[in-house]
Amino acid sequence: MCRLLFTNIVDISKEIFIKALSLMINGGPDAPLCYRSFNNYKFGHNRLSILDLNPRSNQPFFSSDGRFLIIYNGEVYNYKELAKEYGISLKTNCDTELILELSLKIGFTNAITKFNGMFAYVIFDTLTKEIFVARDRLGIKPLYIYNNGGKMIISSEINAVLELLNNNIQIDDIGLRQYKKLRTFFNGHTIYKNIKMFPGGCYMKNGTIEKYWELPIGYQAPPKDEELKYLIESAVQYRKIADVPLGSYLSGGLDSTIIAALTKELHTWTVGFDYNNEFKWGRLAAEKINSNHHEIVITNQEFLEDAQYMIMKRKEPLSVPNEVLLYKMTKAVKKENTVVLCGEGADELFFGYDRIFRWANSTNKFDLKEFSKLYAYGSNEDFEIVESVISPFYKYGKTINIIAAFFQIAHLHGLLRRIDNSTMLCSVEARVPFCDHRLVERMAGVPFEYRMKDGIVKAPLKRIYKNLIPKEIINREKVGFPVVLSNIFNVEKEKAFDSWFDFNIKKQLGGIK
Repeated sequence: MCRLLFTNIVDISKEIFIKALSLMINGGPDAPLCYRSFNNYKFGHNRLSILDLNPRSNQPFFSSDGRFLIIYNGEVYNYKELAKEYGISLKTNCDTELILELSLKIGFTNAITKFNGMFAYVIFDTLTKEIFVARDRLGIKPLYIYNNGGKMIISSEINAVLELLNNNIQIDDIGLRQYKKLRTFFNGHTIYKNIKMFPGGCYMKNGTIEKYWELPIGYQAPPKDEELKYLIESAVQYRKIADVPLGSYLSGGLDSTIIAALTKELHTWTVGFDYNNEFKWGRLAAEKINSNHHEIVITNQEFLEDAQYMIMKRKEPLSVPNEVLLYKMTKAVKKENTVVLCGEGADELFFGYDRIFRWANSTNKFDLKEFSKLYAYGSNEDFEIVESVISPFYKYGKTINIIAAFFQIAHLHGLLRRIDNSTMLCSVEARVPFCDHRLVERMAGVPFEYRMKDGIVKAPLKRIYKNLIPKEIINREKVGFPVVLSNIFNVEKEKAFDSWFDFNIKKQLGGIK
C-alpha cells in the first residue's frame, strides 16, 4: 500500500514535485520520497511495506529488461498463483514485480483482468515514452487525474495535484452540487474543476480511457450456500496475505463480526462516543471469537479537531461524518497492526439498506423523487444532480436492479474512498473482503427474494454463519455508524447535515459559496 505521483508537465521542478509527494507521506512512510525522472516525465512513490519488506521491492520498480517502470498502490492477492500459471520467476516476494512482468508477457490490458485485488498503477515505457494507467474494478484504491491538453498529473491524492498546480484551480460547480445534495462525488467529479477521479474498472492507453470491467447485467440464479461460503472465506483468506501484523474492525454488527471471526487475528477494534457507541455489541462479538478487543472513545471536541485536520490535510471535504471516527480508531490500530480488515461492501451485496431496497423491489417504474427522498441529504432540492448520478444505471432495467447496481458501484465507491482516506492517513492498509470481484460478479442479478428471504435482511449471511456469530448479533437490527451531528454542532436535527456541509466547505476550504 502506497502513494504514487506522476507528471509530464515540463515546468514542474524536481523540488516542487518532491514537495507535492511529501504531502502524501502518511500513505508510505517506509520508503518515502522515491523519485525518478526521464526528461519531462517525473515519477514519485511513498511506500508502505506490506509484502516483501526488503528495499528491493521499493518503487519506482523496473522490469527485468530495464525498459519499463511501474509506480503502484495496492495489493494483488493472487500474484503467486499468476506467477506460477504464466511461468514468471520472481526475484522479489512482491506483487509489484508480478504486475509489471505479467503485463509485458500477456499484454497490458489482458493482465488487468487476471488480478484479484485492489490496485492503481502507472507503467511507463522508457523507450517510447508511453504510459499505461489502470485502476481496480470497484475503485478501491484512489486515483486522481488532471489532464489539460496532454499536460498530465496522476496522483493518489488531490493535495499533491493542487501543489503541482500551485493551487491555481477553480471549484467545480457540479461537484459542489453533488456534495451539497449527496455528501460525496459521482461520475468522476471532485470539488475541483479539471481534477477527476480516474474511473474504476478502466485503463488508459495512449491518452484514451477505456473500460475493462462492468457489473454484469441480467438475471442470475442464486448461489448455493456452499458456493457463497467458499467465495466469502476465500476472499478473507486472500486478504490475510501480508508480512506485517493484521487486525480487524469489529463494531459488533453482522458484517464486521463475520470478517473478524473468519480472520482469526488477535486484535479487534471499535470506536464511538461515550454517549453513543456500539461497545456492548463489539464486546459480545469479541468474547465469541476470543480476540483482544480495543474500544476507542472520541469526544465531540476531538471529532471537530480531527475533522479539521483531515480536511486541511487532504484539501477536499469529508464524505460522511464517521470518516472521522475511522481515522480516530485507526490511529490506535497502527500501534498494533499495519493491515486491518473490515466488512465494507456487505450492505451492497446483501441489501443491508433495507428501506430503500424494499421500496425498489415494490415498484417497477423508477420514481426519481422517491429515490431522492430516500437517498439524498440536505435541505435543498436538486433533482438534476440526483438524476445525473442514477441515470447511468437505468440500463439495468427494473427499479430493484437499478438500485442494486447503483449501490454496488457508485454508492460503494464513496465508502471505499472514506475507508482509504481514513486509514492511509494513519499509515494503515484497509482490506475489504466483501469487495472481492468474484463475489460481486456472482451476486450481480441475484433476486431480491434470495438476499432478503422471508423479509430477513442479509438472510444468506445469517443462515450460513448462524453457528459462528452470537445469536444476539444475528437478530440485531441494523444501525448506522453512530455520529450525532446535531449534538456535535449543537443544532436541531433537521439542520445537522447543513452544518456539516458548512463545516467542510465554507469553514475549512476557503469560504466556497
